[in-house]
Amino acid sequence: MSQSFKIELPKIFSDLEKANFQDIFYDEDPYLSNCIIADTVIDKEVVEKLVVSKVIFKNAKFIDVSFRKIDLTDVIFENCDLSNANLREGIIHRVNFKNCKLLGTDFSEANLGNVSFEKCIANLCNFAVTRFKQVIFDNSILQSANFYDCSLNKVKFYESDINDVDFSQTSLKGIDISTCNFEKLNVTIESLNGCEVSTEQAIGFASLLGLKVKSLN
Repeated sequence: MSQSFKIELPKIFSDLEKANFQDIFYDEDPYLSNCIIADTVIDKEVVEKLVVSKVIFKNAKFIDVSFRKIDLTDVIFENCDLSNANLREGIIHRVNFKNCKLLGTDFSEANLGNVSFEKCIANLCNFAVTRFKQVIFDNSILQSANFYDCSLNKVKFYESDINDVDFSQTSLKGIDISTCNFEKLNVTIESLNGCEVSTEQAIGFASLLGLKVKSLN
């Protein structure tokens, strides 16, 4: 995969011990660090300002959880289901979501830095009013996701399905969507200024201007 920038990978120790998510309740402040949580179901937990650092979640299913204002640093989610999880106003730094289900997950008003989404299903995901810096969506499905009024700084969409994504009030200047698939986008011509697209995509966007493209052959 070609990219014009590099993201920092999660910095995690190799000798992590297994732990239980409920361990966060043993301390006065909800905090989880230096461990691996695997093959578990985390059901109906509501924790505000949870801090998670240097943790691997593997084969974990989160059901009806609310982690508003979560602080995730150096974290890997692998084969996890965070569908409909509330991560509003979170700080998410050096985090890798790999083969995860993120249907309707709420990342709105969050700050994402050095984050990768690899082979994720993120239909209807809510990123409204979120700040992105050095973020990659790689081979992911983002149908009908919401990127309303976002700040995109060094963000790449690579071979992903972005059909019916809402980019209203979001500038796509410098953003490369040329390898992505979509039939329609919710976007304005002004927002597309400086966006990198394929030839076929450019022809499709021309229709937004009322242009009719004729072949010279």
